[in-house]
Amino acid sequence: MNDLTVSNIERQNVLNNPYAIARIQDNLGVTGMFFDEEYLFTKKMVADFYDVDISTIDRYLLQYPDELKQNGYFLCKGKRLKEFKLQFAHVINEASKTTQLGLFNFRAFLNIGMLLTESEKAKQVRSLILDIVIATLNERAGGGTKYINRRDANYLPTALKEVNYRKQLTSALRAYVDGHSCFLLLLWALLYRWQQTHCINGGCRISVA
Repeated sequence: MNDLTVSNIERQNVLNNPYAIARIQDNLGVTGMFFDEEYLFTKKMVADFYDVDISTIDRYLLQYPDELKQNGYFLCKGKRLKEFKLQFAHVINEASKTTQLGLFNFRAFLNIGMLLTESEKAKQVRSLILDIVIATLNERAGGGTKYINRRDANYLPTALKEVNYRKQLTSALRAYVDGHSCFLLLLWALLYRWQQTHCINGGCRISVA
């Protein structure tokens, strides 16, 4: 998989897969405000989660307006905004005279995380996405791969410890399969299966030296 920050195709491959999105949301543990049958997030909520300024979120909205709108960012206005504020005024802390409010659904929330290069938290989320997408692909293919403690509340911190190792291994594999991302994903799935079969409690690793 190419770097999500630079590849729109790779971003959409993930964001257009409802099965993977559901798994990512389940493991990330972010809910937001449930309204009109989906979870929504204000710009402040997104900025706080990714530990960046709201101005940074605004800059990405200006830089990638079509992509973010396509994936669920929208301006809430009129009657819908009135109903939204009645339900969540205590959460959003917006002035009563506000006539429009930018909101992200979960797909747009992930989308901004795929784009942010200034945020360490966004890098962690991209790492989590990679883990889950690979496991999801393998499971859908019948492999039944289990990624580390996926239901554990501490999954994300545990997964982040593996970031540097995964980057090293991915770089080593890319040297041999450059330009063939599907083959790279297959290799990852095979390695995960091998670790599941041969490793106990994460006690072994494959050398990338």
